[in-house]
Amino acid sequence: MARNDQVIRQWHLLRRLEGSTGLTLQALAEGLPDDFPRHLRTVRRDLAALEGAGFPLLTERASGQTRWKLLDGFRRLPALGFAPSELMALVFSRDLLRPLQGTHIHAALDSALTKASAALPPAGLDFVRHMREFLSVRFGPHKTYRAHREVIERASRAIADRRTVQMRYLSASSGKTGRREVDPYHLWYAAGGLYLIGYCHRRRDVRMFAVERIRSLAITDHPYQLPLGFDVEAYVQDALVVMRGRQIAVELLFDRPTAAWARDRVWHPSQELAPLRDGKLRMTLRVADTRELVGWILSFGRGVKVARPAALRDKVREEALALSRH
Repeated sequence: MARNDQVIRQWHLLRRLEGSTGLTLQALAEGLPDDFPRHLRTVRRDLAALEGAGFPLLTERASGQTRWKLLDGFRRLPALGFAPSELMALVFSRDLLRPLQGTHIHAALDSALTKASAALPPAGLDFVRHMREFLSVRFGPHKTYRAHREVIERASRAIADRRTVQMRYLSASSGKTGRREVDPYHLWYAAGGLYLIGYCHRRRDVRMFAVERIRSLAITDHPYQLPLGFDVEAYVQDALVVMRGRQIAVELLFDRPTAAWARDRVWHPSQELAPLRDGKLRMTLRVADTRELVGWILSFGRGVKVARPAALRDKVREEALALSRH
């Protein structure tokens, strides 16, 4: 049997043992997913493999049955409050914030995961390495922030201390660098980028600033108060990815070949899907009317039509014609 299958099966067994005070071989076998073999001999071999990896398994005889369990002091590690598989998941998640390498955020995570690694038995990390054979992380387009470490550190400190910042910011729309005074509310990581959300005194509104376009940032002595009830998720909910704008109701029609691709993802929390005849698909959603929306629709090529609104249909058509001229 493939090594990957063994590791996944043993992972399931470990999760079951963490959540119980003792289980029989039969109970452990029955708790495995349907697509895994449930032979008692196989389960016994997996338990032996876990013991070999350093997990302290015990057996107890009660009511004529033998029950397996994790050593009580190990089942819930008191120092951190994590179960062994949770610790391994934390260690494994190190790659998830790879784009933030070189920043204090990534350094803090790295330090925490190093401590988590130390709490595992010596062979436990080998178990994690085997997991990488069937599960890995790959990022799509993303930004890197090693060169922006100082800006991120100062912004984080200003958010924690509720202090206004003064910064020089390169505007994407004008291409010019100007001075801004901002009350920083939140650092938001989305779509491979890090953004500072805060109240801009110049615009007199809450705005989003791309961290990599902040040329300098200084913390002032001026305190500010976070508006009562301000909710970051509510602030960004209209954005398809990161761009905000006037909310519009959109209806898209996907042909059969494209429908499978479109229906398999959650593109926006507001989306609603309705299957049509011949395998086609209707999608409705309420999102910000931005260039980001136009680009996303064009990414489906000729497999999508904008049913409404007409103004959005015209924008998509104009952009497609401009592309064809190039």
